[in-house]
Amino acid sequence: MTTTNEPVVWLTQEAFARLTAELEHLSGPGRAEIVARIEQARSEGDLKENGGYHAAKEEQGKAEARIAYLKDMLGKAHVGEAPADDGIVEPGMLVEAVIAGDKTVFLFGSREVAGDSDLDVYSEKSPIGAAVHGKKAGDKLSYTAPNGREISVEILSAKPYTG
Repeated sequence: MTTTNEPVVWLTQEAFARLTAELEHLSGPGRAEIVARIEQARSEGDLKENGGYHAAKEEQGKAEARIAYLKDMLGKAHVGEAPADDGIVEPGMLVEAVIAGDKTVFLFGSREVAGDSDLDVYSEKSPIGAAVHGKKAGDKLSYTAPNGREISVEILSAKPYTG
């Protein structure tokens, strides 16, 4: 866990293990595979018109960015059980709310916790995330969206996300 003032990322043990395995693969065998593809494409001649080379270099850039992101996130991660089932909106909670008149369910916290689900995720840094953080079922509030509109929110429930 970090001791700086940077926000901590809440992760389940399963999400932490999955992301650590992804980082290990990208840093080891994944990196080696991309380097091999670059070398293979480079051996084919003129690099200016070599689509395979350029595709492999682009893939390498994306992989290196993902490695940096995972290292940073895992370094800030707080790994543990889901938060208490106390109805208070905090990272790791599945929140049901009425936002601007529409009922919606979203995960409050990190996209990485949601894994491959199609849940909407709002971080503590987002305008709606900052507005609902610490609120509880029954609370009504409003926040200013990036476009300047005032958006009303009613928290219906907040339960720990179990994946």
